[in-house]
Amino acid sequence: MSTPATPAGDTAVSTVVDPAGSGSEWLARYTDSLMSVFGTPQRVLVRGHGCTVWDADGKEYLDLLGGIAVNALGHAHPFVTSVIASQLNTLGHISNFFTSPTQVALAEKLLQLAQAPAGSKVFFANSGTEAIEAAFKLARRNSTPERTRIIAMDRAFHGRTMGALALTAKPAYREPFEPLPAGVEHIPYGDVEALRAAVDETVAAVFIEPIQGEAGVRVPPAGYLEAARAITRDAGALLVFDEVQTGIGRTGRWFASEGVLPDAMTVAKGLGSGFPIGGLITFGPEVSSLLSPGQHGTTFGGNPVATAAALATLSALETGDILANSQATGEFLRHSLRSIEGVREVRGEGLLVGFDLEQDLAPAVVTAALDAGFIINATGPATLRLAPPLILTTDQAQSFLDQLPALLQAAAATTIGQP
Repeated sequence: MSTPATPAGDTAVSTVVDPAGSGSEWLARYTDSLMSVFGTPQRVLVRGHGCTVWDADGKEYLDLLGGIAVNALGHAHPFVTSVIASQLNTLGHISNFFTSPTQVALAEKLLQLAQAPAGSKVFFANSGTEAIEAAFKLARRNSTPERTRIIAMDRAFHGRTMGALALTAKPAYREPFEPLPAGVEHIPYGDVEALRAAVDETVAAVFIEPIQGEAGVRVPPAGYLEAARAITRDAGALLVFDEVQTGIGRTGRWFASEGVLPDAMTVAKGLGSGFPIGGLITFGPEVSSLLSPGQHGTTFGGNPVATAAALATLSALETGDILANSQATGEFLRHSLRSIEGVREVRGEGLLVGFDLEQDLAPAVVTAALDAGFIINATGPATLRLAPPLILTTDQAQSFLDQLPALLQAAAATTIGQP
């Protein structure tokens, strides 16, 4: 069969939108056309390269948030973008009535990186929340009339769809949409005795973030994940690790839970370099057979372009010694932050860093940082989070550290009214 001819006069274009216009003009159009679930955007970004982005008014920013731990390789990574373009020129969407080489190869690669035993499997979705929804259904399939409870953690964040929201602990997120799927209980995070007291033969699954990102980068005590594995195994409950934010090199390791084998694990964020993809990894044949044909599905999940983007991302992370950079630069950041006046506590692993301030200044610091050309995030009144691209250099990190004392002073003057 011949290839259809290109219409006469049709030419390739680099964009379908003319980006001309000021930030204020674009924000006015945003307000007129988009739902307000995100509030008013802080800036209108039009271009990125590496760890740097530019807004519609030409201002440059050091991106220390990475699209909330998504842009592991920074912006416009040439290898990833070339692979995505090449795949789109070959095969874009096929539905899951069929498969593709990239889908199979990515599943194999994730199983290898997760050190999954024989009989393990992967389900591909389009986001972390969708991966959690699949894990929630997996937990339901481990239920019996006597085994109906699901345990999640205080301060947990697993997403905003209904199943993921049932696992999420924040009342402000949950209460407008109750009643949520039933059976979920929240217990203190990092508390082995609380976990031991809660988990028995009536529990179908336990969901744990190896590090709680949205709660301010909360790292559990040493041995907690190992204890969770032993407790859930003894009770016959599934152990599910939510590695959506912590996985794919974010902590300087492929997974923050490395060394502890769960029954299931969710991934997303850093997996596709910004191209939407998520996944549920199930460990071993028994767990992998809980969801049978027809019990779950997705139209776009695992499509050739998303899986090609993920394969390219993993390849670049492997060949560029980037996980080691995540470890080294993250340690440099944490060590340096501890010496800055006004910083009370610093936590994290790799380039997932949270730090508490001595005063409730975090939102004001985010604003001051943005004005100074740095993108950071507040997860609470006194807590800031950094999740930059894993290619961040110590020089780039130092540029933020040099400015942080002045940012704290500016925030204090704005918030407290100091001269």
